[in-house]
Amino acid sequence: VKMLMPSPHREAHDGYLRDYVDNGHSRIIGVGRELRGQHRNGHLFPMELAVSQVTRGGVPMFVGLVRDITRRKAAEQEIERLAFYDPLTQLPNRRLLMDRLQHAMSTSKRNRRYGALLFMDLDNFKNLNDTAGHAVGDQLLRQVAERLVSTLREGDTIARLGGDEFVVIVESLHEDAEQAATRAESVVEKIHQALSQRYRLGDRDYLNSPSIGVTLFIDHEHSLDDLLKQADLAMYQAKSAGRNTFRFFDPQMQAKLMARTQMEADLRSAVSESQFQLYYQPQVDHLGRTTGAEALIRWPHPQRGMVPPNLFIPVAEEMGLIVPIGLWVLETACQVLLDWSREAETADLTLAINISARQFRQADFVDQVKAVLARTGARPERLKLELTESMLVSNVADIIAKMSALKNIGVSFSLDDFGTGYSSLSYLKRLPLDQLKIDQSFVREICHSPNDAAIARTIVALGHSMGMGVIAEGVEDEAQRAKLGSIGCLAYQGYLFGRPVPLSEWSTQR
Repeated sequence: VKMLMPSPHREAHDGYLRDYVDNGHSRIIGVGRELRGQHRNGHLFPMELAVSQVTRGGVPMFVGLVRDITRRKAAEQEIERLAFYDPLTQLPNRRLLMDRLQHAMSTSKRNRRYGALLFMDLDNFKNLNDTAGHAVGDQLLRQVAERLVSTLREGDTIARLGGDEFVVIVESLHEDAEQAATRAESVVEKIHQALSQRYRLGDRDYLNSPSIGVTLFIDHEHSLDDLLKQADLAMYQAKSAGRNTFRFFDPQMQAKLMARTQMEADLRSAVSESQFQLYYQPQVDHLGRTTGAEALIRWPHPQRGMVPPNLFIPVAEEMGLIVPIGLWVLETACQVLLDWSREAETADLTLAINISARQFRQADFVDQVKAVLARTGARPERLKLELTESMLVSNVADIIAKMSALKNIGVSFSLDDFGTGYSSLSYLKRLPLDQLKIDQSFVREICHSPNDAAIARTIVALGHSMGMGVIAEGVEDEAQRAKLGSIGCLAYQGYLFGRPVPLSEWSTQR
């Protein structure tokens, strides 16, 4: 028997026998076991081993019965394949799909992360079967299966329900439903891209596309059949919408995703068509004299009107469009500074612009600013770049290097929304900042909230102790201005002094 065993079973087998002889402990005697055997040529094969003890002349002896079970194992595998896999595509069938969906739902409930069920149907498949024959249709189904397997993650389940219907289970997308839906949409886009490529069916080329329905799950709120019905219904909604598309079962989620997709498309158009505008809000000193302005981006959409920055800026950040948008803001602001420098009453005004984290992280950011200043002829000392606290929590050395390089040519820096994020004084003192900006959330209730007043007072004291100026944003009435003045804040920005206006109205507001 030992001769038939490969390592490590061979060595362990002797140990089992010695233990039995010495101590009476049995792990192999009288118990049939399945393990791998080894032929003389080194080939491994499945075998069944049963060891029995006999006594002859008072001497214990062992008899081993070995059976080659290669054919039985092959038959078992064939039975499993027929029971759980589609014979045409070798993908899991409905029975195995339901088992894996049950497991995915349990995992999702335990991890509190959403999964997605995708139900897809090939557009116009019946026409192909009717005109070219079922053999050609089968070729397409096999190629679709191969593309799905190569496109999706190894842990994702891809099943064929029958006909031209395929189902995909994507697990562990995200804890948040909207983020999970976004990631599910990304998977759908990959599937669409893969399945929309040209197919070679015998001697013909063929183009096809899928309609896909998507539903999310995170627990056992719905039964397995209900989830399939939801995805199936969403798939038919996709077909009704014109085929070659997808739909979410949740109408609200679908509406949000469609709005997001439209926003992305509109943003690309806005960049290419220069739809953005800069509005200017004055910044004043304690005597009410205008010392400069902040340039604020606005998007007058051709159909939807003015789109709030808090809606499109985060999307532009994620898409990477904030970089060209930021460069346009810089170019436009510097051109305004040049125009202001030609008039005595505006020559000494500063102009502040917001710099996004993604824009600032560009390796050539410093060179871009220098190039724009040189190209426009704007005075660097009149340009103020506003950074946010969230930008400063990583790679401080790179931040300091970029800020210092621009400070050396006269550009100044303001820390926007100060107090709302995370600021470590250990690195704050290392940054070449010129100004701290008190966030409007502290200004709004400064006359009524002792906490907000204390925070504002602390920011003013901190700024002055570090040789920085301090400006408060969101000042809307005289009481707020007076309170700020009493704690030493002598620069302001807000509706009390002027709303953001286009450049054409700037001179009349000042």
